[in-house]
Amino acid sequence: MNYILFDGPSRNSLLPFTFTRPVADIRVGILTIREKWEAYLKTTTTTVTEDYLSDKFPMVEMDENIMVNASYLPNLQLVEMVKDLKENQAIFKDDEVIAFFTKEAQDDINFENYDAIEFTQDIIKIENTWDIFSKNGEAIQEDFNVITKDRVSQPIPASNNVIAPENIFIEEGAKLEFTTLNATNGPIYVGKNAEIMEGSIIRGPLALCESAGIKLGAKIYGPTTVGPHSKVGGEVNNSVIFGYSNKGHDGFLGNSVLGEWCNLGADTNNSNLKNNYAEVRLWDYQTEGFAKTGLQFCGLMMGDHSKCGINTMFNTGTVVGVSSNIFGSGFPRNFVPSFSWGGNSGFTTYLTKKAFEVAKVVMARRKMEFSEQDQAILEHVFEATKKHRRN
Repeated sequence: MNYILFDGPSRNSLLPFTFTRPVADIRVGILTIREKWEAYLKTTTTTVTEDYLSDKFPMVEMDENIMVNASYLPNLQLVEMVKDLKENQAIFKDDEVIAFFTKEAQDDINFENYDAIEFTQDIIKIENTWDIFSKNGEAIQEDFNVITKDRVSQPIPASNNVIAPENIFIEEGAKLEFTTLNATNGPIYVGKNAEIMEGSIIRGPLALCESAGIKLGAKIYGPTTVGPHSKVGGEVNNSVIFGYSNKGHDGFLGNSVLGEWCNLGADTNNSNLKNNYAEVRLWDYQTEGFAKTGLQFCGLMMGDHSKCGINTMFNTGTVVGVSSNIFGSGFPRNFVPSFSWGGNSGFTTYLTKKAFEVAKVVMARRKMEFSEQDQAILEHVFEATKKHRRN
């Protein structure tokens, strides 16, 4: 069977992260949503997403296909139901479709002609940007169970101070010495070739993905994910950092999400709680205004390729778009549009020519290519977000 992950109605409420990727390629827990589905289904998947993303994330359609809403994270019960889908059958959770069977020859999908199967069990759904960190603990535990099933961890070096070692799994090539690991409140997963440097204090749940690193003396509170090839230092609490991003120095990051290829300068701090303890509002790309989150704790949402200088301070509930560069004293406003250059004293447009030059250098350091597809995606984002910039 051919499985295709589609963005679903949550795509726009997951901006700025879905400016540059399908919903399926958001990382929450240890794995991306796509990687989770592929682990359960034991096969590859393709994607239905926005046209401008489809060159990099293409769809492969066969005669018979099962379409899966990528906002829903898989579990054993759901996956068995998805595998059992037959022609003219669809799985729903309340009024939203989770998965349905389709044939290549079908021009239109009319769910009134489908047999509706209701999924009644609990399930993790990622429908807002803040769900990425607020549901990260559950997602880490689910991924940990799948990844470590019937496997044996590498031994924990004796120099480490360890609490609840049965909840710790270390992959081949990982390095950690003279750290404190407390997995009482959730698992600690240390990926292949990852490193936790001396003096670090870790309280799970933690997902330290392949080739990621935690710097000397860092303090990490779970649930936190450090994506592949990312580096963190200082103090991090309940945050998700996608791949190839750096928060390498002292400073606080809490209840936040960073996309790929981001960099936070030394002593960057974000607030995750308003002084009056009020509910946090975040910029909503759909309404083009600030929307309620229902959360008291919510920090920074930063899109791919964005960066900030040393000593940058972010207010509670700040949204930074794609490929922005923030620096200077004081607090920048709590919505920074994509391709913005500046800070509290004002912003100008970060021209694509200069942004692309930086992206090429940054990616080359990790032996990655800034491809024509990447450039075309960012050019689309630049044009689509012009209305948010003031110049």
